[in-house]
Amino acid sequence: MEFTHLHVHTEYSLLDGCCRIKELIDRAAELGQKSIAITDHGVMYGVIDFYKYAISRGIKPIIGCEVYVAPKSRFDKQKTGENKYHHLILLCKNNEGYKNLIKLVSMGFTEGFYAKPRIDKEILEKYSGGLIALSACLAGEIPRLLTNGEYEKAKETALWFSRVFGKDNYYLEMQDHGIEEQKRVNAGLVRISGETGLPLVATNDVHYIDHDDFKIHKVLLCIQTGSRITEENALEFKTNEFYLKSAKEMESLFASYPEALSNTVKIAEKCNVTFEFGKVKLPRFDIGDRDHFQYFKEKCLAGMERIYGKNPDKAVTERLSYELGVINRMGYVDYYLIVADFVNYAKTHGIPVGPGRGSGAASLAAYCIGITGIDPLKYDLYFERFLNPERVSMPDFDIDFCYVNRQKVIDYVIEKYGSDHVSQIVTFGTMAARAAIRDVGRALDIPYNVCDKVAKLIPQALNMTIERALKGSKELRDLYENDAQINGLINTALRLEGMPRHASTHAAGVVISDKPIAEYVPLAVNDGAVVTQYTMTALEELGLLKMDFLGLRNLTVIADTQRYIKKNNPEFDIEKIPLDDKATYEMMGKGLTDGVFQFESDGMKNVLRGFHPESIEDLTAILSLYRPGPMDSIPKYIHNRHHPEDVTYPTPLLKPILSVTYGCIVYQEQVMQIFRTLAGYTLGRADIVRRAMAKKKHDVMERERQFFIHGERDKNGNVICKGAVANGVDEETAQKIFNDMQSFSSYAFNKAHAAAYSFVAYRTAYLKRHYPAEYFASLMTSMMDSASKIALYTAECKKNGIKILPPSVNASGADFTPDGGNIRFGLNAVKNLGAGVIERLVREREENGNYTSLYDFCLRNHSREFNRKALEGLIKSGAMDCLCNNRRMLLYNAEGVLTAADNEKRFSSDGQLNLFDEMGESTEYKMLETEEMPREMLLAFEKEATGLYLTGNPLDEYEGYLSNKGIVTSADINARKYPDGKRVTLGGTVEGLKVRQLKNNSLMGMAQLEDTSGSVTLTVFAAALAQFKPLLDSHKPLVITGRVSEREDRDPELVLEQAEEIPESAKNQKAKPKYKSGLYLKIKNTDCPEFSAVKNILSKYHGKTGVIIYCTETGKKLEAPESLKITPKQSLFDGLYRILGEQNVKFIK
Repeated sequence: MEFTHLHVHTEYSLLDGCCRIKELIDRAAELGQKSIAITDHGVMYGVIDFYKYAISRGIKPIIGCEVYVAPKSRFDKQKTGENKYHHLILLCKNNEGYKNLIKLVSMGFTEGFYAKPRIDKEILEKYSGGLIALSACLAGEIPRLLTNGEYEKAKETALWFSRVFGKDNYYLEMQDHGIEEQKRVNAGLVRISGETGLPLVATNDVHYIDHDDFKIHKVLLCIQTGSRITEENALEFKTNEFYLKSAKEMESLFASYPEALSNTVKIAEKCNVTFEFGKVKLPRFDIGDRDHFQYFKEKCLAGMERIYGKNPDKAVTERLSYELGVINRMGYVDYYLIVADFVNYAKTHGIPVGPGRGSGAASLAAYCIGITGIDPLKYDLYFERFLNPERVSMPDFDIDFCYVNRQKVIDYVIEKYGSDHVSQIVTFGTMAARAAIRDVGRALDIPYNVCDKVAKLIPQALNMTIERALKGSKELRDLYENDAQINGLINTALRLEGMPRHASTHAAGVVISDKPIAEYVPLAVNDGAVVTQYTMTALEELGLLKMDFLGLRNLTVIADTQRYIKKNNPEFDIEKIPLDDKATYEMMGKGLTDGVFQFESDGMKNVLRGFHPESIEDLTAILSLYRPGPMDSIPKYIHNRHHPEDVTYPTPLLKPILSVTYGCIVYQEQVMQIFRTLAGYTLGRADIVRRAMAKKKHDVMERERQFFIHGERDKNGNVICKGAVANGVDEETAQKIFNDMQSFSSYAFNKAHAAAYSFVAYRTAYLKRHYPAEYFASLMTSMMDSASKIALYTAECKKNGIKILPPSVNASGADFTPDGGNIRFGLNAVKNLGAGVIERLVREREENGNYTSLYDFCLRNHSREFNRKALEGLIKSGAMDCLCNNRRMLLYNAEGVLTAADNEKRFSSDGQLNLFDEMGESTEYKMLETEEMPREMLLAFEKEATGLYLTGNPLDEYEGYLSNKGIVTSADINARKYPDGKRVTLGGTVEGLKVRQLKNNSLMGMAQLEDTSGSVTLTVFAAALAQFKPLLDSHKPLVITGRVSEREDRDPELVLEQAEEIPESAKNQKAKPKYKSGLYLKIKNTDCPEFSAVKNILSKYHGKTGVIIYCTETGKKLEAPESLKITPKQSLFDGLYRILGEQNVKFIK
């Protein structure tokens, strides 16, 4: 007999359903089942993936949901005992039912959410059309009534549901998992059916696929509840029968009720929902009765004239004409107009917009209409990479906006198209490899140190999986094969890896539709934001317009810097800076890129030092290469750049394509160009093949290999593409070129994106080089919430001779500001000062002049918001030093001054005449004098008031001592310079120690270890806590030794092993030189050909200065023999630069 499962929970019943969609449908096909339903708890997240895969396997998909029904009103959100909601299965008969179901599911979130997304009977009555309802599991309303012995009420309720949905559309759902309660409920359901004629249906409430998967499901439930498998779990299922059973197994369970089994097939036959994929549902851009394409064309032509002049090059006009034709033919005119409109809104409202992002920067039409800001022709960017006429898919403009005002642009779009036409988009956090190990280990009650060890053997690489890690790590494989506990841990984690763990809101995605979005897709609510329940990919497949509104901090920084510069140089325009500024590239070539967008990491700095960039093209190449995979090509690329005579091309046809990247394939666009130039492909087809290569579609690649080499003809003998051999490339060379493209295509980068970001990076570098005070003031303002970044940039400013001045009530604004070549701390850094107080303080100063005394300040800023706490914060931070250079005296007199100012204001408002005013005497409060507090206390108060040390650091006096101890910095640890488990020593102060009791009753402490470069989290386990707690609470400068602890889900930490107080005698100790004088050379090893050349040149400059050689391959330092000691001369250094590169040669006097 046939049977259809109508009650099924996939992986999208988050941390409850254990059925991966593809495995579920594959198993249903294996069992010979012709149809299957999806009924996740309260959501429809997986519907599109389920539908598409079921169709591809020849199985009929039934779309449904197990909804939560509030006992009374969905708006009633008070506790109502156990029954906060009932379950109900809803299945879509047709597309009317689908529309009603998504309406109900959406309203469950937007109106009825209370612990779960709940609907109620009021809206069930309203939106019941096209739906079939089943009475659900033991948590359904009717089973609960039957369980409670309320038979008549259960029958009455069943008849109500039957009236709402129609007698043929409401079924009493029987289940049998061997649970005693179900047997009683089933008897009641059979009785109701007999008395009312309501039909029965059998289901199995599927939560996992195979019987043995119950073990995995138990672990999943433990992960959901944060419990362990050894503990009692309230959610644990009572039996192990909730799997995808065969028709035969279901028949044996319900042999007495054959109609309950056959009804599953009848219901399946009734359910016929179809989805329309690929048809674009763009909102109409309103320009009245004007022809949309003509309007778009006029805007693009006007932009072309503005950019290229009245007589643009033929290549420009032809490219624009081609793009306009494709855009019009593919139906994306309104898409361009919509994007151009909100980009224009941003620009005309002072909201910085990025020059482009992703492949959209490759469109000349986008450049002309103002969407993007880089010339695609100048940088060889191909339109087909963005919008391919030979591949029907939605184009995708991703736009960067100033992160502060990004929401204003979204609000504009919402206002223009209607709030019900615009929504944010759901995304899912999944159980990645390491996280799966940790989650599963916790659930299985495996000791933390075991899980941590296994997790850390999984590399933190892009798209890393447990399976890949097992293949790549012998140590992990040995543990897996030889340790039973770890074998079980990994096997279980493998089953759960990649499953969705939680739903959240996509950081930038926004969807806009022609009709209210809830007519197309279900909605949910995440952290107060309404989001679609379908992901970006599903929305695109359904033809809905998706765009990314990204917030880019650096755009804000650039705009703020320009605002500061214009105060002294009104003509300055960031759009007009030279793109070939030698000083900027020299700075980057030295690796001095702290604060430069995309180029801050140590690895990137090393690449810059070797590369010595000279153009935007160079920066574009570096950004494209500095990623896993292509990073291995960087040494070859740098060598070719500095030795162009070594660049070779397999065929001269490649030179025009690869000369810009010194003979290396770097960009996706180059792969496309090779297909076109060598084999005669269209760019559209070349892009399709490039994608197939990147996705490793072997059948497509082997077919295209033959076409690339030998060409292709249609059935009439017409040439489709000539092939490389016909273009004069021999077959062996053509094979090699295809292989090279194939191996590199999965790494090749989108040049349009890299070029756009190179522009932003160059602008930040230019501003840092030429306007450092203005730039770092803006950058530090944007990083106000990151003490470690403020510390890093403060150190960078000091290196550049820029002083960081403390806040001042007579000089500071709200933010960091340039101040005569230095940078002034902003008042926002001071705690207990509201934005209103700061705004009033600054306005009063600007309108009526600088403050002259503490009393003058308090009198002029008298308000209900300005209180003693705010005043003390200003004093402790040093912001009042301009009024009296004695903070203790200011604090001592603060209360008296506030009282005097308050009295003065009260007298004035009451209209009373002050006796001393009448006599002509001053009413200025006379401050009592005291001695200033010690430096340690001044610094402690600065830290208390701002979270930072402003005029110094407790460690300053110990700088020499700590240097001699060979300490590392917190910035080094945060930059992940040290591997997990590495023992390191730091100097710093311990702040904010918090102690908590663990489940095993032991104590553990967490604190921040702060040094001059920032801070790192300090973990203190029980033994170390017992030994060192008094020291850790002392706030004194300490030397701390510990081991680095790396976790994929957080910043690196330090596990404390040893702590000692820095002795008083260490103050002002002089630092010993870190390196002895001599010539330092960095080479691969002493067998490499470069070393022979090095020895040859050293021998020509024999002298008494030592030579130290560092071998990068072995990490060893070698001191050269007497025969290779040198006499230092510039000509020697120049020769070594040519052999090794300047970055690998250092001379210390």
